[in-house]
Amino acid sequence: MDITKLSAQVNLEDFNPATEDEKEYMVQMRPSSTFFKDSVKRLLKNKVATVCFFIIILITLAAILVPIFWPYSYDQMLGMTPGKPVDNSFNDLKPFEYGRSEIRRMEAGESVIPHIFGTDSQGRDYFIRVVYGTRISLAVGFFASIIVLIIGMTIGSIAGYAGGKVDLIIMRIVDIIYSLPDMLMVILLSSVLKVVMEGALDGTVLAKIGSNIISLFIVFGVLYWVSMARLIRGQILSLREQEYVLASQAAGAKGKWIILKHLIPNCFSVIIISTALQIPSAIFTESYLSFLGLGVNAPMPSLGSLASDALNGISSYPYRLVIPALVISLIVLSLNLFGDGLRDAFDPKLDT
Repeated sequence: MDITKLSAQVNLEDFNPATEDEKEYMVQMRPSSTFFKDSVKRLLKNKVATVCFFIIILITLAAILVPIFWPYSYDQMLGMTPGKPVDNSFNDLKPFEYGRSEIRRMEAGESVIPHIFGTDSQGRDYFIRVVYGTRISLAVGFFASIIVLIIGMTIGSIAGYAGGKVDLIIMRIVDIIYSLPDMLMVILLSSVLKVVMEGALDGTVLAKIGSNIISLFIVFGVLYWVSMARLIRGQILSLREQEYVLASQAAGAKGKWIILKHLIPNCFSVIIISTALQIPSAIFTESYLSFLGLGVNAPMPSLGSLASDALNGISSYPYRLVIPALVISLIVLSLNLFGDGLRDAFDPKLDT
């Protein structure tokens, strides 16, 4: 029998700090993490959303980088050379076909980059026009979503935090805009703004973009912010009752500071998801407006205007309609699936 166990003396060795190995053995500690890191991990586990994300990145990089080294321009008519007769052999080339002058250059031993998607009726390389159309559609979708985000976040946060009559007035305006038929209002506003802004952009940096795209941005700023505003308002209505908001108010913080420092950061997940889902909506809107002739100004292409131009020769060259339609479908589908993945990953109520 160990008589030391019955001793009244204290064993000082029992009070020595535990070593790191003993801590790991006794307590299985979970590595520290944040909400954002956990959300990204959940997003990467979603294989569909991850694949769609890489598709979006690939399409975006192609739209930015391909025109840098591609030898043809979106508005270059290959059969027209100053001081020389018009070469009609470049018009309506099928995929991977060549014009007469290109055939002679190839026979002389020169290398000629093929027309992957052929050419259109004016001898312009169709591949680079699809690439430029993708660039325009992505740019419109991105900037339109930023406009919607800024307006919707500002108005929604003010309505949610102020409450009372301010909230009542803003929400009645939102209800009025919601009651308007979207398609009809977009077409009417685009048509009116096109006439009003005609000639106003001449000589400016925005002249190349065209009044139609500026009109489209204005349409998004007028009509499409209401969904974002209602989402942000709903989030802030619940967040403003939290203790940290009450503590900030008691400390004398102004409403603007509380909104920017406390409420908006806590709505970050909703903002990311809503913006990601707004981009495909903006791209689709721009595409059908361009299809109706209310999009970019010629010769600048967009995917919608390319599809509209292809209707004239759909019986002879159906691929000219199929290619931009497939690109639009791929972009919109990828963005929608990626947005769904973001919604699942950044949902704070989702169990890990």
